[in-house]
Amino acid sequence: MTPEPKVCVTCGRAFAWRKKWERDWEHVKHCSARCRRKLDATDRALEDTILALLAKRARTSSICPSDAARQVAPDDWRPLMERAREAARRLVARGEIVITQKGQTVDPSAFRGPIRLKRI
Repeated sequence: MTPEPKVCVTCGRAFAWRKKWERDWEHVKHCSARCRRKLDATDRALEDTILALLAKRARTSSICPSDAARQVAPDDWRPLMERAREAARRLVARGEIVITQKGQTVDPSAFRGPIRLKRI
């Protein structure tokens, strides 16, 4: 029987069990070697900024991940876009927000294209 999928602590994507993790599955926390990097102050700032921006808006309002990236690094925000999306996935995994497209909640591991972030 295959164990249940896990959520990567870095990127927030769901990942499935692989044969190479057979002995250590209970200790696996990352989906790939790239995700083994430690979360830093920028990652935490993006999470905090997403939550702060949403707290300032109406409960039914949403934000774009670029809003958080622009606030964290106003002059050089574009390189932070994927990290902002990763921060959003981590917040979804913790049950704090949802990710939407065209007003519908989407799977944080499978979306493509423009997204919005919304409080639960």
